[in-house]
Amino acid sequence: MTAEQAYDIWVQPAPGRTVVTHDGETILGTAHMNTNRPGPGAHVATASFMVAANARGRGVGGALVGDALDWARGRGYAGMQFNAVAASNTSAVELYERHGFTIVGTVPGAFEHPTQGRVGLHVMYAEL
Repeated sequence: MTAEQAYDIWVQPAPGRTVVTHDGETILGTAHMNTNRPGPGAHVATASFMVAANARGRGVGGALVGDALDWARGRGYAGMQFNAVAASNTSAVELYERHGFTIVGTVPGAFEHPTQGRVGLHVMYAEL
């Protein structure tokens, strides 16, 4: 994908938010957050995260998750929902659980992992 395509997918227009954490010129991670669904579901936020491989284990993901939760609370959302957390990404699942998220359901085989084959996708939720 081109940089323009990635920008269009990742950067959220207002009232959503996109953040980047860095060390000098080195990008460590990024997050974006927005309303999960419009209309009757607009009281629930969502967020997505990416952390550079060389920044993992340094608290970057936790800082991004905390920032997203603070953003959602500050805007009066009732909860935050993650729609697709790969079950194979145990580090992310554990991180989200430490921040108050629970797995509310799993879609079996919905994620095509490059080495593990099809794995489940969790839906995770935290009440705010």
